[in-house]
Amino acid sequence: MPTSEDDLRWALLLSRQKVQELRRQGHRPHIGRGFKVFAITLARLWPKWKSACHLVKPETVIGWHRKGFKLFWTWKSRKKPGGKAIKAGLAHLIRRMARENPTWGSPRIHGELLKLGFSVSERTVLRYMPKRKGTEKQRQSWRTFLGNHREAIAAMDFLVVPTLTFGQIYILVILRHGRRMIAHVNVTTHPTAV
Repeated sequence: MPTSEDDLRWALLLSRQKVQELRRQGHRPHIGRGFKVFAITLARLWPKWKSACHLVKPETVIGWHRKGFKLFWTWKSRKKPGGKAIKAGLAHLIRRMARENPTWGSPRIHGELLKLGFSVSERTVLRYMPKRKGTEKQRQSWRTFLGNHREAIAAMDFLVVPTLTFGQIYILVILRHGRRMIAHVNVTTHPTAV
């Protein structure tokens, strides 16, 4: 084990020569999991770690770190065993309610089941609902929605207008869609004033 600073320099020089010889020979040494963990830890603790990477490229260490991060979150987000299976009768009831009430979604069916005394989550209800074909065609278009509700819809816009003296004027405009009339206009130079 080198003890002095000169010994450390000679050991480092020898290590670099070994790495150069391995590169010259063309075969890649096997790098174990322990070295990968050590390199990742060193990269987090030592700011100048890239200058000491001779055996592997710094991009390789960063790739190991990303792979470890991905493995960690894959393990963390795995499906955990558990969750109670519902009885066949309740699954049948969910399907029947969805079939007989095609406009009801999982929130409505969940609410109705709670009223009946069944303790089940909305996600479970969604899982047991039959898949509906053509739901996109059954939904009304955005144009139809606006036509049906235009009397109750208002549009708002907040504008900032620069002045000749390099100030700013703030304008708030509210329009009613039903008659396309201006419902409210306000102009101020201090929008946060009370």
